[in-house]
Amino acid sequence: MTLEKYSLKMPKAVYSGVNSLEQIPEVLKQAHAGKVAAFTDQSLRKLGLFDLVEQQIRASGIAYEIFDNLPAEPTYMAVQKVIDQFKASSCDFVIACGGGSVMDAAKLASILVTDEYGVKELLDNPGRAGKCVPLLTIPTTAGTGAEVTPNAIVGVPERQLKIGIVNDSLISDYVILDARMIRNLPRKIAAATGVDALCHAIECYTSNKSNPFSDTFALDALDIIMNHLTEACDSADAMEAKRQMQIAAFYAGIAITSSGTTAVHALSYPLGGRYHIAHGVSNAILLIPVMRFNEPSCRSRFAAAWDRVYHGTETLKSEAEKSAALIQWMDEIVRHLEIPTSLKEFGVDPADLDSLVEAGMSVTRLLVNNMREVKPEDARAIYSEVL
Repeated sequence: MTLEKYSLKMPKAVYSGVNSLEQIPEVLKQAHAGKVAAFTDQSLRKLGLFDLVEQQIRASGIAYEIFDNLPAEPTYMAVQKVIDQFKASSCDFVIACGGGSVMDAAKLASILVTDEYGVKELLDNPGRAGKCVPLLTIPTTAGTGAEVTPNAIVGVPERQLKIGIVNDSLISDYVILDARMIRNLPRKIAAATGVDALCHAIECYTSNKSNPFSDTFALDALDIIMNHLTEACDSADAMEAKRQMQIAAFYAGIAITSSGTTAVHALSYPLGGRYHIAHGVSNAILLIPVMRFNEPSCRSRFAAAWDRVYHGTETLKSEAEKSAALIQWMDEIVRHLEIPTSLKEFGVDPADLDSLVEAGMSVTRLLVNNMREVKPEDARAIYSEVL
């Protein structure tokens, strides 16, 4: 399927490179900010990472308030609680310093300065909200791409799912990519978020909505990730690899805005919503089973991706060989990073298979992007493979 129309939406300004956090005072000045709402989490404050951001906010001389009580993998109710606190603060500019959950909460805050509706109402009607407050995002992982996507993911306990709220107004106005923010990221987190970015890249490249815009960013992201992810995770001092991963995660996020993820993300949402498995980990568990399932329909794309990302001396001639080699390489990366490849350690009961299939098949927003149709029996086979 070839899209006849496609688009690309991005932040108005992106800053990267050495000490790019020093751009914060200038951004606040440009935006005529009067009071800043700084979204982060307590773990980042304990690690001292938020200090780097706070120093720059102070240097601007602008008043600010910190919101750091968001739990990991938050429900929509937890996000709403923080947004209600934000609404009472009279802040007119939002800075998010954190991983995907922190950035998503801040993104929602930037479009919910209203008493007419909240996060719950956006679950079923995401388009009703519009940007109310300018937003600067500063990622502290190299993975989610939340700094550039129009998506905000929240847990919905009553559906035992994570649901993506999609609205172009959620795209950040400003982004800062400073590799100091991910220098001391624990290997476990760097690995899971890095594989999340890998999923974004390969899924967007093999999506029914792929197009020349998304392919440009997805392939560049995939090339960087395949060749830098393990080094970035294995060595605290591999700053160039970490910088490359930060850029790759951003590129993969751009690909999402123009294309979209597929069955890996669709089937992972119930795992996060019901079992609270970290998003990157659930994607990593499903990545290879879904890639193998998709291979007959994505072979030529996988082969083209192999040609782009492999820089060694081995010569593969057929599409089938290249496709298989790409999947094997992705599998080797996941195993090298010691990310779980089974649901057993998370207490997933095989008796839950029916409900998992039902929940996964309900994520039609993403399943329609999958090049090979996923039927309930296919979802059952994929889940069974990792149980």
